[in-house]
Amino acid sequence: MIRVAAAADIHASDASVERVERAFAELAGEVDVVLLAGDLTTSGEPEQAEVLAAACRLLDVPIFAVLGNHDHHAGRTADLEEVLGGAGVRLLDGECATCEVEGLEIGVVGAKGFVGGFPGSALPDFGEPLLRRVYAETSAEAEAIAHGLQAIVHCDLRIVLLHYAPVVDTLEGEPPGIHTYLGCERLATPIAENGADLVLHGHAHAGSFEGCIGDIPVYNVAVHVTGRNFWIFELDARGVRRGGEVVEVREPPQ
Repeated sequence: MIRVAAAADIHASDASVERVERAFAELAGEVDVVLLAGDLTTSGEPEQAEVLAAACRLLDVPIFAVLGNHDHHAGRTADLEEVLGGAGVRLLDGECATCEVEGLEIGVVGAKGFVGGFPGSALPDFGEPLLRRVYAETSAEAEAIAHGLQAIVHCDLRIVLLHYAPVVDTLEGEPPGIHTYLGCERLATPIAENGADLVLHGHAHAGSFEGCIGDIPVYNVAVHVTGRNFWIFELDARGVRRGGEVVEVREPPQ
């Protein structure tokens, strides 16, 4: 059994040192991999990333992460990567990485994703150059997901880690008028075409926990949605779908 702890929208800052440290400390000895789906910091300052980095040093397991919109705010993403990398966090920006756990190779494709919307309210590739650049940015994110999944096709388990939502299901609860800014259906296309075992994202604080891309489970692991510091997914060699269930999930220790 492989145990994957996932969370998004941690929003680390000087004010959250104790909360963040306690959350990671509770994972020690309980999980095999940690996945962080963006908005690691409050406003993208390296000092805030140091809070998260200190907590990550408490664990001796692979930690993979992507950045979110909050992390981009200060324009210091290179500094965030340096701080987090120094704590052993593998920050993925349209890339893939692998690790071996219990004799199984786990492949993780990580990308921020971007906006664009869903059927009924989607940005088109038309009009002002600025809007078309937004469209192109999302296209580039989708292409990176496709290339990443193709690169890890050999892995026993394949996970896609995003910040923005690839499906509207996990936005349920958010005002429909802002769905366009919470994710994009075009992020789901490469996942449907190339396959994956599990998709994780955050960003939609008032959204819903579960969704799917075909038979591929999608989970919004924003802490505001799960109500937990981390949600732990239990996977086995056959993937995350077994016994008629989409995925087995358990709450982490109190």
